[in-house]
Amino acid sequence: MQGNVQAFLCCELLSMLFTFRGIKKMKSKASAAKAGDLAVPRISALALALSLACVAMGAQAAVDTSSWVSTKTDAFLSKVQTHDSSGAETTADKIAVDMAPGELKSVTVALQLRNKAQLDKFVADVNTPGSAVFHKFLTPAQFNAQYAPTQAQVDAVVKHLTKSGFKNITVSSNHTLISADGTAATVTQAFNTSLKRFTHHGRSVYANDKPAQVPAELSNIIGSVLGLQNAAIHHTMHSGVMSKPARTTTLATTGTEVAHTPTQYYGIYGGSTTPAASNAIIGSIAEGSMTYTLQDFATFLTNNPSLPALVPTVVNAGTPTTDESGEVEWALDSQVAYGTAGGAKQYIFYVATSMEDAPLTAAYNAAVTANVASVVDISLGECEASAHSSGSQAADDAVFEQAVAQGMTFAVAAGDAGAYNCDTDSEGNPGVANTTTKRKTYDVSEPASSPYVLTVGGTALFTTSAGAYNGQAVWNEGTASTGDGSAVRIWATGGGYSKYETAPSWQTTAIIGSGHTTRGLPDIVYDAASASGTNIYINQAANGVAYGTVGGTSMASPLFVGIWGRMESAHSNNLGFPASALYSTLSNSANASMLAKVSSASVDGDAVDYNGWSTTYPGMSANSTGSWSAATGFGSVLIDPLNAYITANPTVFPAK
Repeated sequence: MQGNVQAFLCCELLSMLFTFRGIKKMKSKASAAKAGDLAVPRISALALALSLACVAMGAQAAVDTSSWVSTKTDAFLSKVQTHDSSGAETTADKIAVDMAPGELKSVTVALQLRNKAQLDKFVADVNTPGSAVFHKFLTPAQFNAQYAPTQAQVDAVVKHLTKSGFKNITVSSNHTLISADGTAATVTQAFNTSLKRFTHHGRSVYANDKPAQVPAELSNIIGSVLGLQNAAIHHTMHSGVMSKPARTTTLATTGTEVAHTPTQYYGIYGGSTTPAASNAIIGSIAEGSMTYTLQDFATFLTNNPSLPALVPTVVNAGTPTTDESGEVEWALDSQVAYGTAGGAKQYIFYVATSMEDAPLTAAYNAAVTANVASVVDISLGECEASAHSSGSQAADDAVFEQAVAQGMTFAVAAGDAGAYNCDTDSEGNPGVANTTTKRKTYDVSEPASSPYVLTVGGTALFTTSAGAYNGQAVWNEGTASTGDGSAVRIWATGGGYSKYETAPSWQTTAIIGSGHTTRGLPDIVYDAASASGTNIYINQAANGVAYGTVGGTSMASPLFVGIWGRMESAHSNNLGFPASALYSTLSNSANASMLAKVSSASVDGDAVDYNGWSTTYPGMSANSTGSWSAATGFGSVLIDPLNAYITANPTVFPAK
């Protein structure tokens, strides 16, 4: 009772402070705090501190939660495998302690789309030849009018957050994401779950101990609550910076694995007449500061004068940071995509504030609500089970489904951990699976598993002495010690079957006979091996600019993005999400000439046509016949044959 009185007096004082400062109503979209967002005014640091202190004192006021309903954000704490003080393996709930009630905490509430069944049908029909809406893509305004949460629904969520004590509430322009600042106490008040701290992989992290719940009247509005854990975060998917692989891959055909420049991939993958992507806008998801990355890109252009000059655009989906740790990844993405594309009208980085779930979902959403880039690269991911439990998988799917409805394509790297994306070393890097039990358990990465993205896996690429394509094999370089020496991990292409995403209609025929009914990945593959990787420019502050070879599916994905940018540019930027058309086309044996298939290979003399740990634990097997497989998809689509097919088949790939 005393705490409630204190909270009342404190909040009355704060109310007078707000009145004195003349706080106004919600800002317009043009003056929003974040790109593409609507926001209430950001209050001063003093006012925020006083406000959250009030909440911390009064947050435990009696609230009847007996009728509250769980969201898609599960209890995360008990799902985290970690170690106690003696080094013994345990779950985080056994060692975690309560987060201080007044500790600052921001959350992002992901709202459910309206008319979901109708949207699902539209997304299928917009990509189905003969449909009345075939390729009649929506604008963001049209999407919002038909499928986004209503203003009334947004207001109901904002009211709940405000009542619980959250401040600085920001609403995305498509009404799907609402971010807010609060404390551990306000999280408990709003979502009936507690945040607990523990040490994991050397980091001080937190997670929620119960599913995030909301009042019953909001259960059909709120989908998930992001930001309630940071134990599982995304990682980039590049490998082998200026290094050689642990094992050597050999094909029956002649040819060798050698490094390439980004501009060489156009010719290697069958391009000679398809024009550059000069009319296309290409996007890329990134994180942190882009300072070095932009310098890298300028150096790349200086040393590749045949490419048109361009300064990439940076769109920050949140407050910019100084983190440069992802520089190699963002340099790889931009140089490979732009070099393969032969140039572009514009290149845009959509930049997240961290590698946690909520900031990355916001970055994806920034690209979709802008609706400027026709194709966007995502060269990162996390264990699918983690994304499912945190609720970010559901939130990401909503963003990507809007992208498909608008005719955008997101290409996502399949991962560099083979069939083991959920077993990590002490630094959180995937691909470990040391024990026999774990080697039998296969999983995939998210957002690669989304049915609304095109997923790109990796191969080891072989070329002739003249630099021409001469075969490829599944990328599997075997195992090596992790960076910190705590474990042994695999370096191989991601691939397998989702545990949560139903196979989209365009894929069901391809996976018939596999025994699976869930989304399979990858869809296609391109070069990813360290030995056949890409030479890029990397700014190393102390040593100047380095020129090094980088591999990984983070190379394969932007390679496809550059190719698809060429296709979009050549066909009025109206091709849309190509998965359905590609599957129907590539499944037809009459179109075999469009593909560079995957060949059987050996690694250090041992036959290897899989992405798993060994022949005993093979993971997913490749298929050299050209049929789809869960290690190498259909193979690699060749540039000129694909462009010619698109031109000759306007009922499959119509232009404006």
